[in-house]
Amino acid sequence: MHVGLVGAGRIGAVHARTLARLERVRLTVADVDRAAAERVAAAVGAEAAESAEELVAGGVDALVIATPTPAHAPLVRLAAAAGLPAFCEKPVALELAELDAVIADVDRAGTLVQVGFQRRFDHGYRAARDAVADGSVGTMLALRAATHDPSPPPEAYIERSGGIFRDLHIHDFDAIRFVTGLEIEQVYADGTVRESPWFGRYDDVDAAAAVLRLAGGPLAVLTGTRHDPLGYDVRLEVFGTGDSVGVGLDRRTPLRSVERGVEYARNGYRSFVDRFADAYRAELEAFVDAAGGGGESPCSLREARAALVAAIAADRSRATGRPVSTGEIGAGG
Repeated sequence: MHVGLVGAGRIGAVHARTLARLERVRLTVADVDRAAAERVAAAVGAEAAESAEELVAGGVDALVIATPTPAHAPLVRLAAAAGLPAFCEKPVALELAELDAVIADVDRAGTLVQVGFQRRFDHGYRAARDAVADGSVGTMLALRAATHDPSPPPEAYIERSGGIFRDLHIHDFDAIRFVTGLEIEQVYADGTVRESPWFGRYDDVDAAAAVLRLAGGPLAVLTGTRHDPLGYDVRLEVFGTGDSVGVGLDRRTPLRSVERGVEYARNGYRSFVDRFADAYRAELEAFVDAAGGGGESPCSLREARAALVAAIAADRSRATGRPVSTGEIGAGG
């Protein structure tokens, strides 16, 4: 399979290494920065191209999209128009109308699109999902989720990111739906700028919290920050009447216990690539299998839409100071 990778930044380089190791894949890398594409391609023994359009014209069999967010929707459309399966990093779009237009184009083309919510391929999140699905957790009572970055991304990234809920916490919204099998029905969210004043220039925050009401009644509490001195902290805990399970609790969890005699990780996860290396590999392997074998998408555009709806509801809640139903967002409100 000839795979075209569009985007030679940090996550693009990670995907290039993964794809280059797959025996059934021939890889070509493109980026608006031709020198960056050539560096990434040379590092993995791949070819380089000028643009996504050149990749498509050259006859690739699939596209992997790892560009900045504003280019995601146009590139998914490019793939659909050419009849190509596509893997696209999250979020595909920052606004619901644009995402719905992409979904309509992909539906008309009948092509496969997989969205890059890599936590769906992490063994911990999958084990938690199994514990919910097989009934061992019992009646779900509450969940706690957290995503804490070690340090903020560059200001130029934040300017175009869509804010903490659409950029950072969209992963948590998707993971909660994935693990529980339940829809998010209501979001009550807030945020503040605590450490980096420049976030305020983009109506963004560097610390956030939300309470989610899930279908059937369980509640989830979510926290996020752009600063964590101990590392990259991503966790999910599910509390039920039959069991309580946690994801992200291991010898590298960047959290220091102050209880006597309890050791803590001195080598906490340093980045999302460090924490989810195995999941990133697994999701691309799944994409290549689905694209080459005509299978279904492991994470469809409609799954991504549900996560975006929750993120938009969180933004609206932060702006209005009230709980927001995802129904009013999902219906185009």
